[in-house]
Amino acid sequence: MLNENIKKLRKSKGLSQEELAIKLNVVRQTVSKWENGLSVPDSCMLIAMADELDTSVGVLLGEPVTEPMPDDLKVISEKLEVINLQLAKRSTAKVKALRWILISLCALIVIVFIALAVMQSSYLGWDYNNPELAVAGTIMHGFEFLFVRLAPFVFIAAVICIVLTYRGGRKE
Repeated sequence: MLNENIKKLRKSKGLSQEELAIKLNVVRQTVSKWENGLSVPDSCMLIAMADELDTSVGVLLGEPVTEPMPDDLKVISEKLEVINLQLAKRSTAKVKALRWILISLCALIVIVFIALAVMQSSYLGWDYNNPELAVAGTIMHGFEFLFVRLAPFVFIAAVICIVLTYRGGRKE
C-alpha cells in the first residue's frame, strides 16, 4: 500500500523519481525501491516525503488516495468564480464610497470658502478688550488663516483622487 501511494502521489504532483529523490536528498534508486516495495522509508523520511508531496503521513501509510474528479474541479472553479465576483463587488463598493467621501470633502471646502467670503473677516472689527470675544476672534482668525492656506491643496488632491477612481474603474 505504501509503495502504491508514494508512486500515485508523486505522479499526481508531476514529479519524476529523480525530482522527488533530489527534494528528499536521496538517490533515484531509493525512490524506485520504495515504489517497488523493496524497501521502506524510515519515519523521518516519511514525514519529509509527506511534506514534499503535500499530504499527510497517514495517507502515505494507507489511507485511500482519491484523485480529484473533473466534476470536483468544476465545483471548485465555480466557487472560486463566486468568491472573485464578491471580492470585485466589495472593491467596487469601496472605490465608490471613497469617491463620495472625496466629493463630499470638496463640497465642504467650497461651502466653507463661501461662508468665509460672506463673513469678510467681520470678527476683526470685534472689541478684543472683552476676553471672550478676544478668544473667539483669535480662534476664528487662526481657523481662517490655516483653512485658506491648506484647503486649496486638499481640494486639488481630492479632485485628483476622484479622477483616478474613475480611471481605475474603466480599466476593470
